[in-house]
Amino acid sequence: MTHVVRSNMAGTLLEILVQPGETVSEGQDVAMIESMKMHLAIQADRSGKVASVHAKPGDFLNDGDAILELEV
Repeated sequence: MTHVVRSNMAGTLLEILVQPGETVSEGQDVAMIESMKMHLAIQADRSGKVASVHAKPGDFLNDGDAILELEV
């Protein structure tokens, strides 16, 4: 089963903090975005293993856009 971690606001993706194959815990920071000149962390809302990354630094993300997918 997979779960998609999504952006919770519009902004520019600055950095992906995890890589495919890496295990993450619920609440762990997985990405950083810039929105309204603030740097904000996006956190995993479930624990799992990173299956794939759907966005890259520099991408503009809208609220709800997929960032990465977890195997849960």
